[in-house]
Amino acid sequence: MLEFIRQPWPWYVAGPLLGLTVPILLLIGNKAFGISSSLRHICAACLPTKVPFFNYEWKRDIWNLFFVAGILIGGLLTLLFFQNPNPVQLNPDMVASLEKYGINNLKGTVPADLFNWTSLFTIRGFLLMVGGGFLVGFGTRYAGGCTSGHSIFGLSTLQWPSLVATCCFMIGGIIMSNLFLPYILAL
Repeated sequence: MLEFIRQPWPWYVAGPLLGLTVPILLLIGNKAFGISSSLRHICAACLPTKVPFFNYEWKRDIWNLFFVAGILIGGLLTLLFFQNPNPVQLNPDMVASLEKYGINNLKGTVPADLFNWTSLFTIRGFLLMVGGGFLVGFGTRYAGGCTSGHSIFGLSTLQWPSLVATCCFMIGGIIMSNLFLPYILAL
């Protein structure tokens, strides 16, 4: 059973399971889904303030906090018990391209040559981790939600802002990976 859980699941299993979240959420009466809103709920619950952005009835969306806690617990359980010991399967052209930039350790989920504490104090590492984190956070706030909220829930409920946000997420990802990332990796 453990071996079955550890292996990558095919798209025809993972896709429908992911797709079922929307009708289930709609059936139980939720009008939104996403991870980024959980930070707002945590701030509203923990910070008794008069800031209008945090002054709302956060308890009606408490399920979102349980969902995020489940993601954290699931990630921890995966790390401890279900981690796939095999390296991530990459296209040989991608491996050759990364080796050009001195990225050879591809054994984990992310390249250890890029994402580690030592790397954080280099220009390349700082741009990737801190700069990338800032841009993701800024984009999430500016778009009014994250990729999971807009691309999974928003598109399936035919929300125009979610279509615009998802198109912008995709365009930004394409521009970043094809135009800016090669220069950052060369640092």
